Amino acid sequence: MTDEAEHDGAVLDELFATIEARKQDLPDDSYTASLFTHEKGENAVLEKIGEEATETILAAKDDDCDGLTAESADLVYHLLVVLSMKDLDVDALRDELRDRF
Repeated sequence: MTDEAEHDGAVLDELFATIEARKQDLPDDSYTASLFTHEKGENAVLEKIGEEATETILAAKDDDCDGLTAESADLVYHLLVVLSMKDLDVDALRDELRDRF
């Protein structure tokens, strides 16, 4: 694996670390922090996962590669927020994926 590929592979870890920091610090100007403090609780981010999943499906159906990439990123981001809410982490996700092949 090249250095660039190794760095790219770490992007999920970096993103998750940022999510965890926002969960801990709850900065006022952070969208991520607002998901942890939303009046709807976890339902707010679960609704976002549904929205982003639908948008991902529609982008794929429309052969919109740019849209598919962007919506997939939104979906993964919100999924990582839910993992954090449930006190899970990227390693738990990696382990589950590894166990499947």
